[in-house]
Amino acid sequence: MSGEDYIYDEASGEWVPASQLSAAPTEDVVEVRDSVGNLLADGDQVTLIKDLTVKGAGQTLKRGTLIKSIRLTGDAQEIDCKFDGIKGLVLRAEFVRKR
Repeated sequence: MSGEDYIYDEASGEWVPASQLSAAPTEDVVEVRDSVGNLLADGDQVTLIKDLTVKGAGQTLKRGTLIKSIRLTGDAQEIDCKFDGIKGLVLRAEFVRKR
């Protein structure tokens, strides 16, 4: 038995070696755009454009708050970010502007 991992490729409907799948060009790249249409990428800094109440954290992030080093989630409208005192914060791209 080989030690190679196999991944199910939904496009072809077959199980393919992980090494082949990662080498293939990805056509499913999701473009994430902020509230004014700027393209966002991993590591970008964004600013909130409105006050947002964070459910479960009991606090409100104010308009103008700087969020450093965002991470894209693969969803066209969600970005993953870190903020002091809030773990697992996910923001909608429509509420941020690229800095």
